Amino acid sequence: MPLLEVKHLTKNFGGLTAVSNVNITLDKNELVGLIGPNGAGKTTLFNLLTGVYVPSSGDVLFEDQTVQRLNGLKPYKIAKLGLSRTFQNIRLFQDLSVLENVLVALNTTKEQGTITGILRLPSFFKDEEVKEEEARRLLVIFDLDEKATTLASNLSYGEQRRLEIVRALATQPKLLFLDEPAAGMNPQETAELTELIKRIQKEFDLTILLIEHDMSLVMDVCERIYVLEYGQLIAEGLPEEIKANPRVIKAYLGGEL
Repeated sequence: MPLLEVKHLTKNFGGLTAVSNVNITLDKNELVGLIGPNGAGKTTLFNLLTGVYVPSSGDVLFEDQTVQRLNGLKPYKIAKLGLSRTFQNIRLFQDLSVLENVLVALNTTKEQGTITGILRLPSFFKDEEVKEEEARRLLVIFDLDEKATTLASNLSYGEQRRLEIVRALATQPKLLFLDEPAAGMNPQETAELTELIKRIQKEFDLTILLIEHDMSLVMDVCERIYVLEYGQLIAEGLPEEIKANPRVIKAYLGGEL
């Protein structure tokens, strides 16, 4: 069984079909790209996979110990199953510190009982200490440890992008969706992000599905690539195959990938 299987997935908004009969499989520990022109339906597909939208038809199946049908589940329930995401538009808690942003995510996976929290029992403080250690460990990996007490709003754009990935990883996902993580980054930041994505896939034992417009990043890190156009899959294959696919080239207005 693949880790994630998308079968004949369709989403209609009134008379508009945003995603049409899409079939995708993701195996454990794969790093897969999802590309396509603006308006192709990439983010809509992410929203269907993470519970933001309910499919009009089709199935989203997640296989861990058992097969879970994700259709209709709320986003927080899907997150608890081990699927996490970043967003095209950064959604940090801007008035919280870097460390606090990560702790919020950790609190969704490591909860104390109500009585323990209210009475501030020793186990409560021990749990808080463990969470902070884990948060700081993640910040070190992403070179954000020295910014732990800095407000998220005071980070550079590239640092905010990295913090959003840290926060997603703090939920301990098995499958991570990255929605245009390099958007707005300069070439140096993009190069650093490329290496970071490779590293986190290996170190965190993750499957990653990546939406990205930066083709150099996609071709460098992805093992397989799916291509969407007008809500339909038009190609799937290895990076070399996608580069040479005439239909993909045409979808990008004849430009080279």
